[in-house]
Amino acid sequence: LAHSKGISVECEVGSIGGEEDGVVGMGEFADPQECATIANLGVDFLAAGIGNIHGKYPANWAGLNFDVLGKIQDATNGKPLVLHGGSGIPADQIAKAISLGVSKINVNTELQLEFAAATRDYIVAGKDQEGKGYDPRKLLAPGAKAIQAKVTAMMNQFGSANKA
Repeated sequence: LAHSKGISVECEVGSIGGEEDGVVGMGEFADPQECATIANLGVDFLAAGIGNIHGKYPANWAGLNFDVLGKIQDATNGKPLVLHGGSGIPADQIAKAISLGVSKINVNTELQLEFAAATRDYIVAGKDQEGKGYDPRKLLAPGAKAIQAKVTAMMNQFGSANKA
C-alpha cells in the first residue's frame, strides 16, 4: 500500500538499544534470519541492532558488532541497511559500517545536542536580552545554524555530499 502511494518503507528489526518513544532496548543484536524474513516482505530499508543505541552512548559501550552486520547484509541480499542510533559513534566505526552496506545513518540525538549547545551559548552570552534578541527567530537561529553546520560536516564524513 505504501509503495502504491510512492512512500518508501523502513523497518526496524529487533531491539535497538536505549529509549525511544517509551520503548527501552539494551542494544541487542538482530537475528540475521529474522532480518531476511522482514527484508523479503518488500521493505525498502532495514534497520537492525548491531550494538547501536538510541540516544547518548554510555561510557562502557562495547561498539558496533561488524560480524553481525556482515551476516545481516548476507542474509538480506544487499538490502540497504540503516543505522539507527548513529549519534556519537566513532568515525572509524561509521566508516566501516558504511563499507559493509549501511546506506543511511540516523543522527537525531547528535543534532539535538548541537542545537541545545548553540542555543544555550546564545542565552548565556545574554543575547536574548539585547534588543529583540528574545524573538524566537533570533533566539533559535544559532541552534538552526549549528544543525546545518553539523549536517554538512556529517554528509562529508559519511561520503554522501553532492550525491542527491
